[in-house]
Amino acid sequence: MEDISQRSLKITRKYQASAELLWKVLTTPEYIKEWWGPDGFTNSIRLMDVREGGKWEFTMRGPDGTEFENEYVYQTIVPLKKIVLEHLKNPKFTIIITIEDIGNATRVEWCNVFDSVPTKEEAVRAFKADIGLEQNLEKLGKFLKSQF
Repeated sequence: MEDISQRSLKITRKYQASAELLWKVLTTPEYIKEWWGPDGFTNSIRLMDVREGGKWEFTMRGPDGTEFENEYVYQTIVPLKKIVLEHLKNPKFTIIITIEDIGNATRVEWCNVFDSVPTKEEAVRAFKADIGLEQNLEKLGKFLKSQF
């Protein structure tokens, strides 16, 4: 089996929320647009077809007004357990989100797997992908606390 650790960014978090609630905020446009992305970014979702082979298309707008077009295709959907999304634009990467019910909380493992080590390094250098992933999961936690 291939070692993808050198071309991946991986974070694990525990949230005081049910797996059902986490699934809902990961798969509902009205919720995900409120927390997705690094600090200061907003989202306009055009399409979110959560099924294997379905697409998710949206625009992220940075604090300076720069717009980033995003297009993903859902590779794997295991309700309440796992989502795998392939980012179709550059930089090329796959998001693997695993959800695990651990009693009174839910563990989320989030892994961004880039197509190569240079792609990961460029995403970190140019887009601060490592910091953005941390901020994304912090925003998810804040959203869960403030909305539910």
